[in-house]
Amino acid sequence: MKTALTIAGSDSSGGAGIQADIKTMLANGVYAMSAITALTAQNTTGVAGIMEVTPEFLEMQLDQIFTDIYPDAVKIGMVSSAELIETIAETLKKYKARNIVVDPVMVATSGAKLLSDGAVEALKEKLLPLASVLTPNIPEAEELAGIQIKKAQHMIDAGEWISQTYHCAVLCKGGHNIENANDLLYYGSTYKDGGQGRYQWFEGERIDNPNTHGTGCTLSSAIASNMAKGYSLEQSIERAKAYISKALSAKLDLGRGRGPLNHGFALSGEFLSETS
Repeated sequence: MKTALTIAGSDSSGGAGIQADIKTMLANGVYAMSAITALTAQNTTGVAGIMEVTPEFLEMQLDQIFTDIYPDAVKIGMVSSAELIETIAETLKKYKARNIVVDPVMVATSGAKLLSDGAVEALKEKLLPLASVLTPNIPEAEELAGIQIKKAQHMIDAGEWISQTYHCAVLCKGGHNIENANDLLYYGSTYKDGGQGRYQWFEGERIDNPNTHGTGCTLSSAIASNMAKGYSLEQSIERAKAYISKALSAKLDLGRGRGPLNHGFALSGEFLSETS
């Protein structure tokens, strides 16, 4: 069985972060492992508190994982301090981690910055250059590229700049500030194309479901899961987008706020049946 590691924060409500990642990895057929960067007290209406782990304890978690069950892919979510980011980067280099998917969680849906300036600089300098692929949403791509994104060409421009700057592929996720839910994959000249940057669009349907908590975590974890299984980056994205569309279409409705997806919509078997 192929394996995948998620490095992210814990979401006590189960809809995002480590919990969403593990559910997604299981649903996509890989064995999931986790290194927790922070505990959060939250539910579908918001976050009440955050407690970070120490860099030393995060390093200990990662050491125990890499020296026993080596991951075939790594997904990295929100990491809120420069010290933790540096710990992750050094450990990934130490163990020569592969198939690294970085979801650069920098900007909240409200537009508020989630990382300090020091953490943002550490992310750009230490972690992003290690990625196989980055998965920013529109506000995050704007933050990384330093441009406003209002239409498709702006996504291409941002993808090109980010890819060339950090020497990796970039999946710029649509859905914010533009007319559709299409995603743009930009390959930098150092990725796989022999020196000439190129791009590919992945069409997505808008699904009428207000319960979208954890969609970014879910998409990046699904991409990592498929890369762990040996699918190409393009195939991994196609499969991940199909998975998240079906998870949204299942229309799970839990909580008083923006609820979670149904990560287990495709699971079946004798142990899933409810009591009569």
